[in-house]
Amino acid sequence: MASNDREDAAGVLPNDASSLSLSQTRTWYRTTLFNAFVIGAVGFLAPGLWNAMSSLGAGGAQSPYLVNAANSLVFGLMGFLCLFGGPIANRIGLPWTLFLGAIGYPVYSAGLYANNRYGNEWLVLVGAVTCGISAGLFWASEGAVALGYPEPSKRGRYMNIWLWFRTGGPLVGGAIVLALNHDVNAKKKGKVDATTYLVFVALQCIAAPVALLLSPPEKVQRADGSKIIIKAESSFKAEFKALWSASNRRDILLLLPIFWAAYFNQYSGNFQTYYFGVRARALIGFVSNFGTLLSSQLISTWLDYKRVTVRKRVTYALYYVVVCHVVAWVYGWVIQEKYTRTRPAWDWEDAGFVEGFFVLLLWDFARQALQNWLYYFLALKTDNISELSRFSGILRGQESFAQAVSYGLNSQEWKGGRVPLAANTILLGISVYPTWLAVKEFDVADAHSGKISSSVDEESGPSATIITEGQG
Repeated sequence: MASNDREDAAGVLPNDASSLSLSQTRTWYRTTLFNAFVIGAVGFLAPGLWNAMSSLGAGGAQSPYLVNAANSLVFGLMGFLCLFGGPIANRIGLPWTLFLGAIGYPVYSAGLYANNRYGNEWLVLVGAVTCGISAGLFWASEGAVALGYPEPSKRGRYMNIWLWFRTGGPLVGGAIVLALNHDVNAKKKGKVDATTYLVFVALQCIAAPVALLLSPPEKVQRADGSKIIIKAESSFKAEFKALWSASNRRDILLLLPIFWAAYFNQYSGNFQTYYFGVRARALIGFVSNFGTLLSSQLISTWLDYKRVTVRKRVTYALYYVVVCHVVAWVYGWVIQEKYTRTRPAWDWEDAGFVEGFFVLLLWDFARQALQNWLYYFLALKTDNISELSRFSGILRGQESFAQAVSYGLNSQEWKGGRVPLAANTILLGISVYPTWLAVKEFDVADAHSGKISSSVDEESGPSATIITEGQG
């Protein structure tokens, strides 16, 4: 093996001559890096730009209530499609699932444009339906690719690439919004310029064809020569039976509260529309992404730190995430109580702008750290990408249901935001013990023994080296 291939394997060596040959003759568009860029690019163009609009608060609308109701519909549908996305992906293949998962986003953006420009409401709801269906399939396939394609010893690194792309969507989108909404006319509260949405529609239309560049898992060529393990069921009936079995696993059930709590804070959009002018919201939507990227980089670096065992990495990272949330939410409550009394409307030139912006920055920082940790921990549970699709779909579905309820809760104007803030705080508190229990009971070897053929290394995590079955 060439020295650069040996370094790229990050300490995981191939187990036979065929693996060695594969690692030396890899085709660039079959590599894990290329596929990480594909999944990242689709995430950048579709949900990434969706998040850019969301980061404006209520999709850039003047009033948050219609958009929050539409988003509740998006995430309700997304929850069901995420749940069944694993079986669908295992039957039609991940590239086509990703393609279908990208086509609904531009319709949603077109609905926001029609509402902004002409006051049209029905297209917002139609867009919410198409986006919800697409998003469910997207998240089910994206999670499996981002977690299942890379070599186990480099999951944190590749997950960070994926998240950099997906955060790049809001970053570029935020720059576009800021460029179109920065003059003195945008100092007050209101809605963004309608032209903003046309740019987003055009960019999101590119996502679907890019998705077709994704390699099927059986054709992916890892640097260490190991194969992605595929053990799909032979029929939809068998897939749904396997899904039901996975849904009743104790370790998956223990993680449900944290997936609900992690994504329940959709009050941040209301917080922006209540207390910031249009151009201040545009600046927040742009700058806050740097904090998100920093959060992702910090925890991903730790999760791939080979001098510490997997168990210690996961455990200490959980403690770090808990501390981040305690700081973010205590500070958030303090500022919210202050704003309940004073009802400010900050522009970026105002002296009080930073303290309100810092609330949003801390919420995003803590949430990103938790998201990275959750998906890294989930990926440790199996080497079988078909099973990983089910796990990812189950938990993404639950987080989608959480966001649907949260957006529904925030479709009303609550005095001082106390009700949604209290709901999120309670959920976070309740989720700590079962999450800690899931970590305490987890064992790297036990998670893989008896299920698939793989070698397990406590220092680098499970290493997939053979493929057990083709897709039926």
